[in-house]
Amino acid sequence: MYLKQLSLVNFKNYTDFEASFSKKVNCFVGNNGVGKTNLLDAIHYLSFCKSFFNPVDSQNIRHNEGFFMLQGWFEKEGETSELHCALKRHQKKVFKKNKREYERLSEHLGQFPLVMISPSDTELIHGSSEQRRKFIDSIISQYDKTYLDNLIAYNHVLKQRNALLKQFQEQRSFDAETLDILDEQLVIHGQVILEKRIEFLKTFIPLFNRHYQYISSSGENVSLKYENSLGEREFKAALMTSLSRDRALNYTSIGPHKDDMDFQLESYPLKRFASQGQQKSYLLALKLAQFEFIKNQKNTKPLLLLDDVYDKLDEQRFTRLLELVSGDQFGQVFITDTHPERMEQLLSARSIENRIFVVGETTSAGLIPDDSPEF
Repeated sequence: MYLKQLSLVNFKNYTDFEASFSKKVNCFVGNNGVGKTNLLDAIHYLSFCKSFFNPVDSQNIRHNEGFFMLQGWFEKEGETSELHCALKRHQKKVFKKNKREYERLSEHLGQFPLVMISPSDTELIHGSSEQRRKFIDSIISQYDKTYLDNLIAYNHVLKQRNALLKQFQEQRSFDAETLDILDEQLVIHGQVILEKRIEFLKTFIPLFNRHYQYISSSGENVSLKYENSLGEREFKAALMTSLSRDRALNYTSIGPHKDDMDFQLESYPLKRFASQGQQKSYLLALKLAQFEFIKNQKNTKPLLLLDDVYDKLDEQRFTRLLELVSGDQFGQVFITDTHPERMEQLLSARSIENRIFVVGETTSAGLIPDDSPEF
């Protein structure tokens, strides 16, 4: 699977943009702030129906414009699919595949898998538990529709339960029957989510460990553990036990939406005891394991997007990463960088099929022609 062509109109800082791509490595190079990362985000949009960086769709429309439009042509298993995403201000987002609009955007998820590696990945270590749950959810949802359906249903019921808890306090009331109905639904969907997360990690963790050892070239012992907010308790019993606290807090304080992952290095918390280089290796290993896992599950190579990775790694780590992703086990790769000559030299030295696009003040708001230099 690969992205043959991309077209943008009024997306972020772009008035318009068109380009055709190499099946292997494509580089967007240029100064900081010209829109290289926005091109990666447009590709992410076509895979996930949303931005990697900004969940508010309307904020991805170019300033002073009334809409944005994205189009991409993907080659997969010998067939070309045209994807179309458009949003007008104050209107519903439209997403189509081969001119057919989806009834639910979740129908599209996983059809054109993608893995993004970005400087913002540091939030997986330093951010909230929500960031780490989203990481797991985004992987499982790309190959398991049952998981995605239960996740959507769980979040819907959770929202209803939290609203009911707030109503209890505001109205000084209590409706045990309605609460019990919501609790039953929460347990049904929550149990599926928990079981599938644990099942996923049994396969994922060995992949992660192997990639860490390759990137770091060390014998360091790293670990990744799932932290279940229920402990050894049954979900239904735990909800009943925590009801008094939930009523005081006005939200549901336990369940899969409160679970976390514990990142460790040599049995110590990664966030506090690992060096920057070790943390970067850990994050890269997570994302490369994500790539391999999805590839095995979907029997196709996801797109790999590397945003500003060179400047965030030392030369040794980046070289090992480039050697890895240019191999046969990886498919199409998109890279952003600030130095055209550096990327050309690195790619040419390894005889990697590639295409380099120089993004500048003229191209960031205009068009990169299809005859852009190919090396």
